[in-house]
Order: sequence, then structure tokens, then C-alpha cells
Amino acid sequence: MLHIVDDEEIIRDSLTWLAQSRAIAATAYASGAAFLAAMAQASQFDVQGECILLDVRMPDLSGVALFDQLAQRGITRRRPVIFLTGHGDVPMAVDMLKNGAFDFFEKPFNDNQLMDRVLEALQASCGTGEQDAIQMRLEALSTREREVLDLILAGKMNKVIADDLGISMRTVEVHRAHIFDKMNVKTAVELARLLK
Repeated sequence: MLHIVDDEEIIRDSLTWLAQSRAIAATAYASGAAFLAAMAQASQFDVQGECILLDVRMPDLSGVALFDQLAQRGITRRRPVIFLTGHGDVPMAVDMLKNGAFDFFEKPFNDNQLMDRVLEALQASCGTGEQDAIQMRLEALSTREREVLDLILAGKMNKVIADDLGISMRTVEVHRAHIFDKMNVKTAVELARLLK
């Protein structure tokens, strides 16, 4: 999903049309506040990836101020930001990129180059989203489940894990079942593939 945040209606419309011509789902917002309000309602990350096209200069909440808010909340890692500006300068672009922006385009821009970069951002977003999901599943494991997980990944059998941790084999089996359930896998091979 491409999120277009620009105060100029003609720019929003043309960028939405451009995205749709490349089979990219797009939603447009007239202000940073409208985007933040929509994000507060959205509970799920789009598994196809997400990217934000953000105009630098907007009334009320500038693109730079919005970017700073999103970066503080860790949102720009999963939703790469590409800045658009008609008033850009090299120092501003360098600052944005140093602060984690994915890219920076000056208006007028080359449509194909912009959409190619959006597709790259969406792809990068997908990878980050998957890694974040795996990390959240790992964080849901208890300390003991993490210990059992490490030994499973080391290729140890339940009896050996039980001996190493000083617990019963039945307890290991219960932990193993919980780990597989929380990590959404059915076998140790799937688990190893997921965490490689």
C-alpha cells in the first residue's frame, strides 16, 4: 500500500493514478494530521508492504515534522518514506537521508523513476515486516521456552534437552509444543528455516 501525503489535490490525484497504473494500491491524504488519524485506525501492516510518499512543505504539520513523529515511533523502518518537494535543496535531502528517509525526489520528477523507487521501498518494507513479525513471536516465548528453542536449533533430542536443563522429558515436550504454536511452525526443520 502506498500512502500519499500531499496538500495539493492535483498532486495526490496524479500520484494515485500513477501508482494504480503500476498495479500499486494507493491511498491519498490531504495533510499529515489526516494521515496520522488514518494510521491510528489501521491495526494491521499490509503484508504486500507499505511506503509513504511525503510532501516536505505542507501547512500545519510539515512533512519533516510528520517524518520526525513517525521516526520516533519506529514507523519509518516498516514504512519507508520517500520525500517529495518543489523546494528541495541538497542539505535538506542529505539530512532526510541521514535521518532514515528511503529517498528524496524534487518536483518535477520522472514518473518511472519515482514508481521504480516506490516498488523498491515496498519490497524492503515486506522484508522488514516479516522480520518484525518473527521478532514479536520470539518475544512471546518465556525464558525457559527460549532455552528449549536454542537446544532444538542445536539439533538436540527431547531427552538430551531434558538432561541439559534438569527438567522432565514431558516438560520439554510441553515447551516444544508451545514453541511450535507461538512460532507458527509444525516441525523443527520449519523452525530452523524461519530463524536462519
